[in-house]
Amino acid sequence: QVQLVESGGGLVQPGGSLRLSCAASGSIISINAMGWYRQAPGKQRELVALIHKGGSTAYANSVKGRFTISRDNAQNTVYLQMNSLKPEDTAVYYCRAGREFYAMDYWGKGTLVTVSS
Repeated sequence: QVQLVESGGGLVQPGGSLRLSCAASGSIISINAMGWYRQAPGKQRELVALIHKGGSTAYANSVKGRFTISRDNAQNTVYLQMNSLKPEDTAVYYCRAGREFYAMDYWGKGTLVTVSS
């Protein structure tokens, strides 16, 4: 089993920045793919960004150029740097991890990001 714990959410003004962290523990040797998803009120959960242990990344079009995903393999942690935040970025952000991008079986409990003036 793998446990994922997110942190770093909060309230930020439009145009501001936040950095989310997700620490993995447990059977982490099996984890090659990690990523962030989000779910806004009344909407379905959606992909934000993915990163593989080998370094490849992928982003949703809505966050390209504003968000950056990175990982520290030694610390088993994935980060999401979010810049130029917009009100529509308001959501609960979830960390997800797994053996590969097509087999990401583990979810964190989420951290709330609110973008509002």
